[in-house]
Amino acid sequence: MFYYLLTTLYVAVCLMLLMVILLQQGKGGDMASAFGGGSSQAAFGARAGATLLSRMTAAFAVLFMLAALSLAIIGQRGPGSVVSGASPPPSGAPKAPPQAPPANTPPAGAQPAGSTPAGTAPAGAVPVAPATPPAAPQQK
Repeated sequence: MFYYLLTTLYVAVCLMLLMVILLQQGKGGDMASAFGGGSSQAAFGARAGATLLSRMTAAFAVLFMLAALSLAIIGQRGPGSVVSGASPPPSGAPKAPPQAPPANTPPAGAQPAGSTPAGTAPAGAVPVAPATPPAAPQQK
């Protein structure tokens, strides 16, 4: 439950970060202003105060990193077991012995009849005696 909530929050933060970055105005600094050709004596142009969009960008960037780290940590644990939520049987109740498979089922790995070519036997096959004994020779 928490994983899905965090994933939804992560996607929302990603979309908001994308929107805030795209809404920001470009700095407008070209090569001339980078090397002192602008009106300012600063190395990379005039420094503007932090606007609301730049503060929102920083906040969403921090949320993005925290959510990504949290999802990575949760993902390292792996999926939970389906049986982990089941309650154990009462401590005084006897445990049922495991049941054997029915006698008419083929063993695991056995192939159904007709799946091997004629004249060949599957690996590990045991020859089976015919169901009826051969007829005894008649005496004269």
